[in-house]
Amino acid sequence: MIASLQVVIFIVFYVAIFGLSLWALIDLLRRPSSAFPQAGKRTKGFWGAIVGVATAVSFSVIPIPGVPHLPSFLALLAAVGAIVYLVDVKPAVAPYSGGRRGPRGPSGPSGGW
Repeated sequence: MIASLQVVIFIVFYVAIFGLSLWALIDLLRRPSSAFPQAGKRTKGFWGAIVGVATAVSFSVIPIPGVPHLPSFLALLAAVGAIVYLVDVKPAVAPYSGGRRGPRGPSGPSGGW
C-alpha cells in the first residue's frame, strides 16, 4: 500500500515538473528575440536550449511502464532550468515584449483620458 502511494506521488511530482517546464517553454516561444538583450539577459536561443532540454528531460523522466526512462535525479535539474527562467528571465523580459502586458504609461494602467 505505501509503496504504491509513493509511486503515485513520484509520478505526480514528475508530471508537475514537466508541466512547469512546458509552461516555461511556451512562454519563451511567445517572447520576441529582441526582448532578451534589451532586458540584459542572454539570447532567446540560449534560453530556448536550456528550457527546451529541460522540457525534453522532464518528459523523458516520467516513468511509463515498459518504456525506458532517464534517471530520476535529472528531473531536478530540469526543474532548476525552468524555475530560473520563470522567476528571473521572464519578469525581466516581460516589459520589452509589448502586447497587453507591456509597461504601463505615466497615465496609469487604464490608459489616458
